[in-house]
Amino acid sequence: MTSSGWDGSGFRDQVQAVLDDFLDEQAQRLAPLGPDAERLLAEARGSLGGGKRFRAAFGWWGHHAIAAPKDEKALLRACAALELLHASALVHDDLMDASDTRRGRPATHRGFATAHRADRWRGDPEQYGAAAAILLGDLLLAWSDELLRRCGLPLEQVAPALAVFDRCRSEVIAGQFLDVSVQARGRADVETAMTVLRYKSAKYSIERPLHVGAALAGAGPETLARLSAFGLPLGEAFQLRDDLLGVFGDPATTGKPAGDDLVEGKRTVLVALALDGASPADAELLDRSLGTRLGESEIAVLRRIIVDSGAQAQVEAVIEQLAEMAVTSLRRGSFDPDATGVLEELASAATQRVV
Repeated sequence: MTSSGWDGSGFRDQVQAVLDDFLDEQAQRLAPLGPDAERLLAEARGSLGGGKRFRAAFGWWGHHAIAAPKDEKALLRACAALELLHASALVHDDLMDASDTRRGRPATHRGFATAHRADRWRGDPEQYGAAAAILLGDLLLAWSDELLRRCGLPLEQVAPALAVFDRCRSEVIAGQFLDVSVQARGRADVETAMTVLRYKSAKYSIERPLHVGAALAGAGPETLARLSAFGLPLGEAFQLRDDLLGVFGDPATTGKPAGDDLVEGKRTVLVALALDGASPADAELLDRSLGTRLGESEIAVLRRIIVDSGAQAQVEAVIEQLAEMAVTSLRRGSFDPDATGVLEELASAATQRVV
């Protein structure tokens, strides 16, 4: 329970129950396809297990900030659709980044490649794993739209939220391509890195979930703009925290290898600031080391460069500034007081988390 009295753990359990029920329904539909479909469903369940459920929570409280829901069960299903979108993005993201793990388990493409080898099938196991990840990510994306459309609310009430959802999906996919292009070019200044951060993660993590919930409550453009004044800076702070965890996070809590973003060569705001602030020799070492195989000692050296450059401290300061800006806007937004209190707590959890 939080200080507001909201049971965040209970909410996460409710979201998981909705997702489990939805996957059970899909399993019945896909049963005629046999064992292969069962494997796909099993991986879908794995990709949807755990997590903080921030997107569903911001959708839920975005609605409550405007009005009390008339059908809480339907609203919960609508908010759970945001977690299907998130799972889709993670499955595709892991493939594009060649990640080995996600939340302590093999990334989807790695798991299917391993199964291919174990069964001694024909062809390239890595290609099979990649194909499976693409298809699962696509399926989760399609399901996110389906669950929102069939959440149980009247279509005229859902339609404005679907319009927000359309924009959200376009933003995150285009943002993901921008990220891929930045990594391919092997360079990104702070402004470019912030653009990637904003569209690949910040908007779909907090701002758009708030908008989906509020749109279901009948919010108009002015109200959505007031929510953006809270949600967008908070989403940016949220992703900046994630970038710090990608370099300095404890694998035991993040579920990812130490320094994973360095090994994957992520051109984040943190890295851009480090390259700007480091000595020429350190900047050159950091730049050429990104995206290569790195041992623990090499990761430690790159971490030191980032710390010594002042980049870590800068990002921490920006997170604090953005979070403060977001909460100030929230308090000025004239939203429901109870919802405002919970959203403040969610803001703190999103920006001060260790995983």
